[in-house]
Amino acid sequence: MARSRAAYEYTEAEDKSMRLGFLLIAAGLLSLLGLGCCWLRPALQERGGGGSANCTVLAVRQLGERFACTFSCGAACRGTARYPCLQVLVRTSRSSAPALLHEDERQLRTNPKCSYIPPCARDDQENSENVTYKQKYWKEKVGSQPFTCYFNQHLRPDDVMLKRTHDETVLLHCFLWPLVTFLVGVLIVILTICAKSLAVRAEAIKKKKHL
Repeated sequence: MARSRAAYEYTEAEDKSMRLGFLLIAAGLLSLLGLGCCWLRPALQERGGGGSANCTVLAVRQLGERFACTFSCGAACRGTARYPCLQVLVRTSRSSAPALLHEDERQLRTNPKCSYIPPCARDDQENSENVTYKQKYWKEKVGSQPFTCYFNQHLRPDDVMLKRTHDETVLLHCFLWPLVTFLVGVLIVILTICAKSLAVRAEAIKKKKHL
């Protein structure tokens, strides 16, 4: 009996392999739980209260109002600049009423009055030029061509977004790699146990032959 117990004791290398497997399993589970709370719930809420539609540009205009943005000029240097407000009004296939277009959900939350927030530069003129370039893009390049847009009833039902914050590809990668980590950990533990079991059986068969 003592010999049997001794035979099933793991070597130092096998013990390290088992610890690595259990560590990967724990990391995979914790990552899945964390991402499930941080990503899956908001994504389901977004999809539960929204959908897609076809949009067509009605009007592109700049308002007289300017908004503040914060730019970085170094490690401990920050400043404030201003940019003009660009509005892109569209007609959707789900409603005949005009809707204000936004880049995504984050931009909608940051500035619900405007359709575009330029990268904040120190010079206000540079910010104005970026907004003017975007205005020309919507007027000349997009024009009356239909494009896919998204709406969310939980935020502003009368506004639409050009892209979703929680994209399918991002969600796939966020859940794929923790799952792969978990499965690799399980595989390491199973292979270590199987290898040890085979080694013990081989040793027992070898002892029987010598008897």
